[in-house]
Amino acid sequence: MGKDIIVNCGRRETRAAFLEDRRVVEIFIERAAQQRVVGNIYWGRVENVLPGMSAAFVNIGLERNAFLYVDDARDYAKLTENGDSKRKNGKRKSRKSRGINDVLKQGQSIIVQVSKEPIGTKGARVVTNLTIPGRYLVLMPTVDHIGVSRRIQDEKERERLKKITKSLKPQGMGLIVRTLAEGQCEKELEQDVQFLLKVWEQIQRSSKRTQAPGLLYKDHDLVYRLVRDCFSREFSRFIVDSREEYAKVLEIADTLSPHLRSRVFYYHDENIPIFDFYGVEADLKRALKRKVWLDNGGYLVIDQTEALTSIDVNTGKYTGGKNLADTVLKTNLEAAAEVARQLRLRDIGGIIVIDFIDMVSPEQRQKVLAALEQEVKKDKNKTHVLGFTNLGLVEMTRKKTRQNIGDFLQRACPYCDGTGRVLSEETLAFNVEREISRIAREHDVEALMIEVHPSVAAMLIGASGINLRQLEKMTGKTIYVRGSDDRHWEDVEIVFAGSKEALGAMAMPVKQGQIIDVEVEEPHLTNPEDGISRLHGYVVDIEGAGRHVGQKLKVEITRVFRTYAKGRMLS
Repeated sequence: MGKDIIVNCGRRETRAAFLEDRRVVEIFIERAAQQRVVGNIYWGRVENVLPGMSAAFVNIGLERNAFLYVDDARDYAKLTENGDSKRKNGKRKSRKSRGINDVLKQGQSIIVQVSKEPIGTKGARVVTNLTIPGRYLVLMPTVDHIGVSRRIQDEKERERLKKITKSLKPQGMGLIVRTLAEGQCEKELEQDVQFLLKVWEQIQRSSKRTQAPGLLYKDHDLVYRLVRDCFSREFSRFIVDSREEYAKVLEIADTLSPHLRSRVFYYHDENIPIFDFYGVEADLKRALKRKVWLDNGGYLVIDQTEALTSIDVNTGKYTGGKNLADTVLKTNLEAAAEVARQLRLRDIGGIIVIDFIDMVSPEQRQKVLAALEQEVKKDKNKTHVLGFTNLGLVEMTRKKTRQNIGDFLQRACPYCDGTGRVLSEETLAFNVEREISRIAREHDVEALMIEVHPSVAAMLIGASGINLRQLEKMTGKTIYVRGSDDRHWEDVEIVFAGSKEALGAMAMPVKQGQIIDVEVEEPHLTNPEDGISRLHGYVVDIEGAGRHVGQKLKVEITRVFRTYAKGRMLS
């Protein structure tokens, strides 16, 4: 399986993508104005201690205070109390029984590390169990522990690395062996340890001269992290479109992994952007859509809420070959692979519920579940597939450390407030009618002009103007309706209220026999042979102009009505 890292460097934004067999599986975006804070270490100040939530709010200098759970703070007590828990009545209090008040006090200064980005209205989540990543190892200065990446599956290699790490581990500290350490010699690991100890010493020195809240350690930028954390023998190429960043990648590779230097390439085609050439841009756009088509014609529908993400699987255009059970199984198996890819691509975290197409056979359910479990193994984020519920839904969780790609690139619609739904044209038309009736009762005017979206205008007027005539009869007022494409769907405005004479001159901008230049906007809804043009919302129905959409024509006005005019082409 061919794997590539593609990097697009802009002036204010850096984007990277992982490709597996030329398909995009992960996307990373970093902007200068939205600095990443995960991994950063801060000298924080405890602002509030909340026993009822078993947590504390810590000021680390960001816009919102960070959130520290008691389970993530207990290690700090160990660090500051020389490994001894607080005593009560001469007895040591167990760590599990201690509350947040036992380990933290308001106004206290503590060293914390960001484990989860601020998301929405929530501040960053922090921990006191610090981790400092290197190329092959992760140093844990506050925990005496040795761990080996679960992605290293060879037992002999795991034991070899564990043995080396034991001999290198600084007293009272911990080390985690990263996946990239597989196959590396003791010398390489030792150099990594020495480097990490120097970083820790710098953090400690900074804490002595920095006043809380303040930054003590900042993790590297996206390009550096990609080389340090991801670039390995499993990747065929590391391709970057910036000459400056290309030189930087080579320099980092020379230091961290010289054997990979030959796999670094500079993309210099000025005509085709790198993300377009490798199909990343198209996949990025698709990652923002609800519907994801499968190769066999089925599709997924992905809906994200505050609480969880639901994924619905449908057969769509796929009809199968043998029978219904076979069609369902094949669709579900392909969907399982695509679900795993979409979770990585969109960086969806938290609770995930998948509604596969119903399968009667327990064997088929197990096949789909096994396929899903196999696919999520490719994901570096911690993922758990919990199985089928009594309702036939698959539950799973994926570790959430940052905003998903949709939340990062998009914002809630200012009109629908993020619901994705607006009032229908019928509902809006009825609302307008009620508003007109209210104005007719409360104000002594002869005529009104309403400006709305063209679709709402059509509903208000009705076929041959029947709705408008009925509304005028009911209110006793002369009413003009003008459609405007500049109006939002739900935006309604009464642009004029006054005499019929004044409104008539304003509402009908053309006269019979007048010759005007117009652009044909669309075919007539009920008579496609005719074309429609608009003058400030006033409709001109042009005979025989349906085939001239997008063209400018010279038109003679033949008849004039209150809501529209008829015309004929002169050119």
